[in-house]
Amino acid sequence: MAIIREKPLILETSAVETFDAIKRFHPVPGFRIGGAYDLDDPASFENGGIGGTTLEALGLAPVQIGYIELGTPHRGPDGEIDNAVLICPFYSGDATSMLEFWGEDGARSAFSEGIHLGPGRVIDTSRWYVILADALGLWGASRPGASHPGQASSRSLGLEFPQYSLQDAVQLMYRLLRDRLGVNCLQVVTGVSLGGTLSYVWGVQHPDFVRAILPIGGTPFQNRGMARWQFDLMTAAIQSDPVYRTTGGAYYHLPLLERPVLGNLFGWSLLRQSAYVDEVRVRQSFDEYQLEGFDWEQSREVIRSGGTEPGFGQGLFAVALLDSNDLIYRNRAQAMLDVEDQLHRIKARTLIIHVDTDQWLHPHIARRAHERIPHSRLLTFSHDMGHYGVFMAPARFGAEIRSFLEGNA
Repeated sequence: MAIIREKPLILETSAVETFDAIKRFHPVPGFRIGGAYDLDDPASFENGGIGGTTLEALGLAPVQIGYIELGTPHRGPDGEIDNAVLICPFYSGDATSMLEFWGEDGARSAFSEGIHLGPGRVIDTSRWYVILADALGLWGASRPGASHPGQASSRSLGLEFPQYSLQDAVQLMYRLLRDRLGVNCLQVVTGVSLGGTLSYVWGVQHPDFVRAILPIGGTPFQNRGMARWQFDLMTAAIQSDPVYRTTGGAYYHLPLLERPVLGNLFGWSLLRQSAYVDEVRVRQSFDEYQLEGFDWEQSREVIRSGGTEPGFGQGLFAVALLDSNDLIYRNRAQAMLDVEDQLHRIKARTLIIHVDTDQWLHPHIARRAHERIPHSRLLTFSHDMGHYGVFMAPARFGAEIRSFLEGNA
């Protein structure tokens, strides 16, 4: 049996090592996590939600966020940047992941049916100043499982970390853009999956800062329905891991592979069971899907083998090694989200793109959002990979997205 090195396939600060060197970080002192947001009083959440907790109060350095810049900022006659585009991350990714799927040197651009981000591409970095940001709870942003190297404390807070919301995540991005990058107006906010969800929150939370939103496969609510069910099951699976139960979620003294990685794999198995359309799963043989399935003993051997079992792959092995508390907090943050009754606040031009065959975030969610956002437009397409089809959206609607970015649709 292969011996697994302690170094994970992903880094502390980035999901994709290839692009880690171009990621930068920005601290925001005094930022409150886990507080309430009064949308009628934006000044009240300048430093995060009312009643939230700062990391300084817990003995850590200020909350931080990671980001990558592409293209060159252009300043208009008023001196302000007028070509900024923000790309928000998806659930299991970060700024580097979006480059891996859409960027010129991205290893997964073929999966996304082409390169969509770069000079002359759908999101043209010779025209737009593109910021790819992490979200609170992901890699370069502060999170429960981070060891906070070089900060006031090197320990992982784990369950002592304040439960953040997706509104916190958006507000932290806002502070990055305004305070560090000098962006006072975003031309477009976009992203796939969780990134699409964050796009809706941006439109509601900062209606005068954002001129257009382009949510791809996102949702303005996840506190109910299939998605809530799926991610609640994932959380329960993680917490069922004997290591998680024995340690009460305080497992940071253990080597990586002795942490609740089997619970993580169990959670991903539950989630991915419905990832593709039913017909794909029905056509698969047992040999084809068994390694995406879960069995405590068999899965333990897969982990010990380093994910080299045929048909399993390094990708699923890597996400099994993610921090369990990070995943649980992320699931809870999603489950708290409901801005559906606030969609009327959105002033931004809105183009919604959704996958008709999405079995996690059903297309009726996109139609409901479309009906509630004034002057919005909805485009849909089908894909056998269900929700994962979000990455192919620029390949299917490249002309429409280009036109939308230019303000012509």
